[in-house]
Amino acid sequence: MTEPVSTTIGGITALKMFGLWIIVTICVLSVAAVVFMMRMPRSMNEWGVGLITTVVSSLAGGSFIIVRFDLHSWTTNTWGWFAIGGLFFICGLPGWALIRWIFNYVGKKENSDIFEVVTDIKNDIKGLKKND
Repeated sequence: MTEPVSTTIGGITALKMFGLWIIVTICVLSVAAVVFMMRMPRSMNEWGVGLITTVVSSLAGGSFIIVRFDLHSWTTNTWGWFAIGGLFFICGLPGWALIRWIFNYVGKKENSDIFEVVTDIKNDIKGLKKND
């Protein structure tokens, strides 16, 4: 027969770990759902790239914010976990948008060589500096 104390501690630990995965999964999938509802992908390739970049930017961006601003103390209660989940959610949207803009730009310049692309980017940067 197992000891009640060690079984209880193991159960609490498993619940905490399982709860973390539930919150992270819900937030990441919510970001993906919002992204794809806002702007439907044009192809299956774009759908795959959008899903992968949304998940990666959610996890990487949320983790960066948690570590950078030392928010580890939020993990001690349920409401802190919800706030952390919100950080994961918020970090997924800009990542998806940035990747989509990059792919649109690359699609427009598909038949150009690297020198034309670099010249075009330099001219765009010069145009931005003149407007300031």
